[in-house]
Order: sequence, then structure tokens, then C-alpha cells
Amino acid sequence: MLTLLTYPRNDTVFSLSPFCVKAALLLSYAQKTWKREDLNDPRKMPHRKLPVLRTTRRLIADSANIRKFLEAEGTDFDPGLSPREKAQAQMLVRMAEDSLYFHVVRDRWDNDMVWPTIRDNYFNEIPALIRRPVTSAIRRSVHQGLQFHGVGRFSDSERFERLDIQLRSLSVLLQGSSFLMGEQVTSADFSVASMLQALRSTMVQTPTVDRVAGDAVLGRYIDRVFEDAVPLP
Repeated sequence: MLTLLTYPRNDTVFSLSPFCVKAALLLSYAQKTWKREDLNDPRKMPHRKLPVLRTTRRLIADSANIRKFLEAEGTDFDPGLSPREKAQAQMLVRMAEDSLYFHVVRDRWDNDMVWPTIRDNYFNEIPALIRRPVTSAIRRSVHQGLQFHGVGRFSDSERFERLDIQLRSLSVLLQGSSFLMGEQVTSADFSVASMLQALRSTMVQTPTVDRVAGDAVLGRYIDRVFEDAVPLP
């Protein structure tokens, strides 16, 4: 049986990590028999991150490589799409994973209101006595990464404005359609819906959480992907 190594749940959400959620969607859509195994420390994993798929022969790191594995096994994640539509779906994947994801990280790790909850959920296996100094060092590293990416250099209002433009664009694409590429769920939905769900489910109610949770179009879309199209265990 396939085993998905994943970060633990976030309340009713499959995982704290939207990439782990995406991997779970891929496996479920492919109708594979699989189970989850929760980890908090990925340092012994390839690439030192999650998700990782354990097969009978090897470990497959990264949700993109998990998709490639499942495609090699015969799953088509974009059935019926033309080459142009597949290219458009790939651009939506990249928007989700190269932009929306960093808004998730900024809202969780760079937000002083949220950080204590993140610290105690992500790192609850670290003894309480040393948890603050250890996690503070990790947080500084994440902050530096956000600065390098660029999203960490914007004020809260500037970041929110940029995020809002992307969210409104997604709402426009969904007008009159069940999913981003039409009436059938595709690879674009697995990435975009996972990131939107993460933006909506940060443990503390932030303006970002309110923005996504208050958007009726996006809210129905997220629920449609996870409840109707590809239900998760």
C-alpha cells in the first residue's frame, strides 16, 4: 500500500501544509489505495520537507513528483483539455504554488498574532523548555526566505492588495463554471483549492482568513473540490 507522509491535521483540514493536501487530492483522484502517516520533523526525508510518498520501492518527495508518479501509473489529471488549456492549467498551478502559497506562509509565520499558535502546533514535540529559542531560530529563517521571495518586503496593506487581485481573478474565472477549467476538476483545482483552503483555515482569524472565508464564490469552489469532486479520508 502507498503511504503519504504528511504534516498533521489542522482541525478539519487534512494537513497543516497545503502541499500535503494537494498530494492527498492527487492520490484520491487517482483512486489509489493509500494511508497517511503523520510527521512533524521532515529532516530525514528527501529534500527535508513533506509531502513524501512511500511506495514499496522508494520514497517520492514533493507533490509535483507524486503527480508524475501517478501519471506514469496511468492517471490523467487533465482529461479532455486541449494543449492550450493544459498550459493554462499549469500557469494556474504556478500562480497557486509560487504566489498564493507565500501569502499563506506570511500570514502564519510572519504574523505576531498567529505565530504562538503555529509554534505550538508545528513544534509541539519540542520540549517546552527549549521550544521558544529553537522555534525562534526557525522563524527567523522563514522570515529571511520571505524577504528573499519578495512578499515579506511589503506592508500588510500592500500584500493584501496584491493577494486581493489574485483572488478576484480566480472568482472571475469561476463565474459560470464549477471548476477553474470548466465543469470537470483538473490539476489546476488541486493546487489552487489547496492554497485557498489554507488561506481560509489559518488558526487565528486574520484579514486574509476573513477575505477568503467571506468570498461566496471562492468558498463554494473550495467546498466543491473537497466535498464533491475529490473527498478526502
